[in-house]
Amino acid sequence: MSYKNLEIWILANELVVEIHEMSLGLPKHEMYEEGSQIRKSSKNVKATIVEGYGRKIYKPEFLKFLIYSRASNDETRDHLENLFNTRSLTNNNLYQSLHNKIDLLGMKIKNYYEWVHLHYIPSL
Repeated sequence: MSYKNLEIWILANELVVEIHEMSLGLPKHEMYEEGSQIRKSSKNVKATIVEGYGRKIYKPEFLKFLIYSRASNDETRDHLENLFNTRSLTNNNLYQSLHNKIDLLGMKIKNYYEWVHLHYIPSL
């Protein structure tokens, strides 16, 4: 199995694309401020899922990177809320859609963490 089969990676990948596209429509001053930060944090969610999966033979490392991934997801949510609250992102439907997907991803990462913690047995 590949990390690309994980629901959390698939959803994280979708969010990277959607957030990138959303950020291209931000005011020019946000492109290099909050826009840059939200792109980086969303990409970090996906990257830490991949890195953790690559360390899956070491269960504590696997779990640690899932924690990092969830934290980056929380950071992404905060950047999105900042953009909306400062009216740099004015499309309410887009905001709600992204916010809901970020929340869903956070829940799925948490559930996957719990499954790995309780049931996963590393093997070479």
